Amino acid sequence: MKKDIHPDYHVINVEMTDGTTYQTRSTWGSEGDTMKLDIDPTTHPAWTGGNQRLLDTAGRVGRFKKKYEGFGIG
Repeated sequence: MKKDIHPDYHVINVEMTDGTTYQTRSTWGSEGDTMKLDIDPTTHPAWTGGNQRLLDTAGRVGRFKKKYEGFGIG
């Protein structure tokens, strides 16, 4: 590997939205910096199974339901 072309890899602190922290190695920031997360696995709907809504772009869902209404698709 070539020398002096890779970023500095150091230990940082990561603070979750609930205040818990852990240490990891990263190229972000400087040694000992704290990265505060706005979204993490404890709050994001993708991990928590939160409410999701279907965006009906240009009435696609409505057209689908109308097209197949005779098959008992709700």
